[in-house]
Amino acid sequence: MKSFFQFLNEAQSQASMQAKKLNLSSDGHGGWLDSRGKFVATTEDGKLKFVDKKSNKLDDGKSQQQKAAAPKPEEQSKEPETKETEGKKSQEGESGQATDGDTSSLTVAFGRFNPPTVGHEKLLRGAKKAAAGGELRIYPSRTQDAKKNPLDPDMKVSFMKKMFPDFEDNIVNDDEMRSIFNVLVTASEQGYQNVNIVVGSDRQAEFENLAQKYNGELYDFDLIRVISAGVRDSDAEGVEGMSASKMRKAVVDNDFESFRKGTPKELNDGDTTALFDAVRTGMKIKGKKKEVTEMWEIAPKLDWKGLRENYVSELIFRVGDIVESLHTGLVGKILRRGTNHLICVTEDDVMFKSWIRDVMEYTERKMDRRMRTPSKPNTLVGTGGYLKNAMAATGTKEIRNFINKYKKKS
Repeated sequence: MKSFFQFLNEAQSQASMQAKKLNLSSDGHGGWLDSRGKFVATTEDGKLKFVDKKSNKLDDGKSQQQKAAAPKPEEQSKEPETKETEGKKSQEGESGQATDGDTSSLTVAFGRFNPPTVGHEKLLRGAKKAAAGGELRIYPSRTQDAKKNPLDPDMKVSFMKKMFPDFEDNIVNDDEMRSIFNVLVTASEQGYQNVNIVVGSDRQAEFENLAQKYNGELYDFDLIRVISAGVRDSDAEGVEGMSASKMRKAVVDNDFESFRKGTPKELNDGDTTALFDAVRTGMKIKGKKKEVTEMWEIAPKLDWKGLRENYVSELIFRVGDIVESLHTGLVGKILRRGTNHLICVTEDDVMFKSWIRDVMEYTERKMDRRMRTPSKPNTLVGTGGYLKNAMAATGTKEIRNFINKYKKKS
């Protein structure tokens, strides 16, 4: 039989592991602080229990235990559930709609938008409908590379605000929001009880599995809805068939006319030309010279055969490689290769599955800088930046000197 202290240690260990994943630190009294030093959670039943962050206030006259036990205002005024209210809840869940002005719910859209297109406007309007007057936030991903993500985040956000003026105040430019998990953890810390995640129909299952799997572990919501913004037909003409892949292909083909069809009327000819040139510069295409020759690299959905041949030949996406999900922003090591998909795990032991068309080699692997951003060091093993950090930590100026110092003398 386990002793009381065994149970206590196990509970503390489970909470500690969860807090570690969220980058929280203990206050030494059962409470947990975020990176800004703010009190965000307590330990209850061996797990983290987040406090309401929207008020951002704590009564100094009450202990943390009293706060955790005190009923929430909405619980005090809550009426007993009836068949009528249960039916209403069920209808709400099926439609994926929040109530008007619901301050306990947050609606988010997370995507690449690289480059943003007229087709993305359909996603944003679907997100606005799901928010139904509540809080709406649109998070463009932070990844940049010459093949699939030619625009840097700041430039991308700037063009998005011009292209979608109705959503200018909802578009969030935050370097910390690198993946959908960063978005969900932040929302949970801020006290939102429910969250709506609006995605394209082809990504609904992926987001649904990930978001639900880690609820109660990485974040804590009463209800998570993953809502489809509608079906998109890649073979269709006009808005329904427009995609960032087609826009990048138009740039490679130097086809400005096709590129222009992919931008909304709110973007004038001058700004459209600037966007075309920015994508071309980001893809490192000089003038009419097409330096990117493999279509599967810049638009895999338009060259599935080429992508598949390289994958089967194990020229790309090998076990142990580091990849990034283009949909969720998660970065992880490949554990298993499926027929057309990959099973990966992040450094925080978060498992995710992705189709090979929806991932890319993690570009930070080639980084030679010590710092990813001004406040974050490059910690990815195998990069020049990681080597520089290791040398700085050990006071090593040259690798040769380090080797000679510890070399066994014969």
